[in-house]
Amino acid sequence: MSKSQNDVVITGVGIVTCQGVGKEAHVAVLTADKAPATIIETEKFKPYPVHPLPEIDWSQQIPKRGDQRQMENWQRIGVFTAGLALDDAGFKDDLEACGTMDMIVAAGGGERDINVDTLIVDEALKRNDRELLLNEKLTTELRPTLFLAQLSNLLAGNISIVHKVTGSSRTFMGEEASGISAIETAFHRIKSGESTHALVGGAFSAERPDMILLFESLNGHSLGDWHPFWSRKPEDGGGMISGSLGAFLVLESRAHAEARGAHIYAAIDAVEGDRGSREEGGLEKRLERLLDLAGDAPAEGTVIFSGSTGFLELASREKALLDEKFPSAAIRGYGGIAGHGLESQFPLGIAFAALALASEAKVPAFDPTHERPMKAAASKAIVTTVGHVRGEGVAVLSAEA
Repeated sequence: MSKSQNDVVITGVGIVTCQGVGKEAHVAVLTADKAPATIIETEKFKPYPVHPLPEIDWSQQIPKRGDQRQMENWQRIGVFTAGLALDDAGFKDDLEACGTMDMIVAAGGGERDINVDTLIVDEALKRNDRELLLNEKLTTELRPTLFLAQLSNLLAGNISIVHKVTGSSRTFMGEEASGISAIETAFHRIKSGESTHALVGGAFSAERPDMILLFESLNGHSLGDWHPFWSRKPEDGGGMISGSLGAFLVLESRAHAEARGAHIYAAIDAVEGDRGSREEGGLEKRLERLLDLAGDAPAEGTVIFSGSTGFLELASREKALLDEKFPSAAIRGYGGIAGHGLESQFPLGIAFAALALASEAKVPAFDPTHERPMKAAASKAIVTTVGHVRGEGVAVLSAEA
């Protein structure tokens, strides 16, 4: 694809997963000879395994203790990871650039009052008028200030306070689809010339009983030990293992990046999201249309980072379509090494793709039984995300020549 001054390029990558903190730890994963060691917590929330947060020195990106204390963990992860991305792009101390930077965040709600949730569940076992019970407990047991701490746009607000990113600000809610919409919005604003640089991403704390309960209420969470991503079976539970993680990216127009001499990881050629019924082949029809964005992907150098949740039926349907449409491409289910990050899943996949392209990686198979090895260095990447209930998205990235 020929270069244009309006190309959308990635100049900063901030990433935290169970595999480590920052881009170096994740480049090591992507360029290794074999899949990384599995980092899994199986006892704390038994029988539900999760990919835990690595050890983090929050003060490296959130210097004030007061700021750290007033944030919930999902906000700390996001603010910390956003700081990594700004540092990486060379914007951290550029007040003028941060003051005009778009910020687009994908976020869920805050952490719940587990004691109240437990009380409601216990009481509901004794009564049949559960709607009345719910209203009673919500009006008498919850402290009013809890709702202030739960606001989704607090992540963007804290990034503004800590990192002085004070241009326009948008927060998307809506599970996996919010991460797709955040990236898509940033892409089109830059591509159309409405914006020159943006900070975009999300964060997720998996080590929350309320989130594990949410996934298990759909019979979606894996049980017991960890199993390779595409190898999960019904007897192991629903297939998903969530992960505590954050991923933020600095996106710029090529003209803006080149004018300041920025390092470019990769270009985003296209990104699009969609949603609709998945019955009667609806999922496959939508995904196939979205995957057409990739055009004629090179047989040897294409890596597909699948953001599949791991839900057994959805994962098998996506994998079958990818195998059929790109028979020579290397598919990597990155939820198998980092866990599923809900709102931040799509930004995480794009971070992995950008790092793989910039390092000319031959990304090792994360599930060797079901993923073919790469025979050539990555030159094109396709990122997919299929939401656990709704929402699909695809992004196509190219290496810088």
